[in-house]
Amino acid sequence: MTEQLLPVGPADIDAAARVIAPYAIRTPLLSFPVLNERVGAKVFLKPEMLQRTGSFKFRGAFNKVFSIPQDKRAGGVVAFSSGNHAQGVAAAAKILDMQATIVMPADAPLSKRERTKSYGAEVVLYDRDKDDREAISRGIAEKRGATLVKPYDDPFVIAGQGTAGREIAEDMATLGLAPDIVVAPASGGGLIAGVATAVKARYPQAEIVVAEPEAFDDHGISLTAGHREPHPPAGRTICDALMALMPGEMTFAINSKLLARGVTASDKEVGAAVAFAYRELKLVVEPGGAVGLAALLAGRLDVAGKNVVIVLSGGNVDADLFAELVA
Repeated sequence: MTEQLLPVGPADIDAAARVIAPYAIRTPLLSFPVLNERVGAKVFLKPEMLQRTGSFKFRGAFNKVFSIPQDKRAGGVVAFSSGNHAQGVAAAAKILDMQATIVMPADAPLSKRERTKSYGAEVVLYDRDKDDREAISRGIAEKRGATLVKPYDDPFVIAGQGTAGREIAEDMATLGLAPDIVVAPASGGGLIAGVATAVKARYPQAEIVVAEPEAFDDHGISLTAGHREPHPPAGRTICDALMALMPGEMTFAINSKLLARGVTASDKEVGAAVAFAYRELKLVVEPGGAVGLAALLAGRLDVAGKNVVIVLSGGNVDADLFAELVA
């Protein structure tokens, strides 16, 4: 495998890092004795809920919006998202003085809808079970001459998300440690595709593992099948940020080459991980952001004696749900 065979390479992530550096937060790696002792490993958490807008999504959104030529910016941007990508795009557009329109499911957490509006974006709601969000978004973009900012299947978005992996690789090197396992959640797969690209460039022996909610493990299913496969379309999960039906075409081209395997966690296990992070680590993590930690705590990963990095991808959790989970 060479970098040229994949849609995004380490050089693209390096370029994205230079673009976002003045605007994004470089989140640290955190290690807690209570967690290390519980699982028998040296665990490092990448707390992307501390990122601007409360999730990793700002990284890719800003890199993409910044890439739009000046003569195309007047039409603004359009995005479709359940919340975190929405906020990332809205914030990026505000910084760059562009109008943003965000197509969101009507059942997205109220906190995510309101925060998206707070960045000055127009929010258009749709029915998750009946409407085609991409068709709605394309129609708005065509009508207004706007640029469609996809949540994951875009090289600038993937490269932006990959800056989180680049920071992981750099910080582990500073510590004089090599990561044995790196775990990140996936919806469409942009975050883990970027993280895998960056980490494998520096640590080719590292195992990259995708974490997903139980019954929403389209990446795990697809990795086993060797091609993109959807998860069963029915049901809901408290991990509202991780409900994409199928891996992205561009992201899976990367992930099918770089990922070792997938793991899952049930909603009960995710809720327990959210509570553990709050009570023991004093971290506020949304359910979708905690699925990797949940898989670790549930014993789904063979981590004994290893160096493990878990990406906590966001912290934009509905207040009522959070109160229920940590009660």
